[in-house]
Amino acid sequence: MPVLHAVVPHYEEARTLPEILARIAEASLPSGWRRAIVVVDDHSSEGGWSVARSSVDELAGRGVTIRLLRHDRNRGKGAAIRTGLDSLGSADADDAVVLQDADLEYDPRDHAAMLERLDDRHRAVYGTRWWGGDAPALGPIQRLGNWFLTRASNRMTGQVLTDMECGLKLIAMPIVRAILPELDEDGFGIEPQITAALSRHGVRIAEVPVRYAPRSVAEGKKIRWRDGLSALAVIRRERRRQAARGVGK
Repeated sequence: MPVLHAVVPHYEEARTLPEILARIAEASLPSGWRRAIVVVDDHSSEGGWSVARSSVDELAGRGVTIRLLRHDRNRGKGAAIRTGLDSLGSADADDAVVLQDADLEYDPRDHAAMLERLDDRHRAVYGTRWWGGDAPALGPIQRLGNWFLTRASNRMTGQVLTDMECGLKLIAMPIVRAILPELDEDGFGIEPQITAALSRHGVRIAEVPVRYAPRSVAEGKKIRWRDGLSALAVIRRERRRQAARGVGK
């Protein structure tokens, strides 16, 4: 039976981590699939680490397949994602990975629809916040930044995405193994880098509408305008890699 591995990077999100892990564990999957969870703590404070341990222990005690890893220093979201992916060395070729943030912005109930969209033609599936109903309650600067970064990424890769920055990304396991050596971003620039790496390997990315409940800075949102500039720098650098391999536009 194939496994959907949910990789959950975590840093100082003690308020939301227990609930998001419970939601992941309880969300339905298509028939024939089962779930495993990998939480990567990016060196949270002792309080955040304690909550991560207790949350994982509680779910494991209920029979949930879940593991907890920890960085010895704070390294960033991208590094935490890479650590989670690195830990899946024994996964089967029929498995898949979904990247799930530790806050409550994205709903694990959407994992099922993303899995159902995965097929021989589309070996990666992204969520999109811009289809299937009202647009998310983002400010104009955030909307413009997301649109600009997605457009810049599309021009580089030849993909036709509406929401490259969406935090829900699902990838077939053989593709994860193919692109992992090319990932080296430690911060939020991991989003465009994953997209560029997929494109270099000829992967066509599908999109599925997903639920989105944005949180404010006061509620713990970490991404800032500087991260947008960093993502743009990553896109420019990855463009050079694309050109060197004759991929994309």
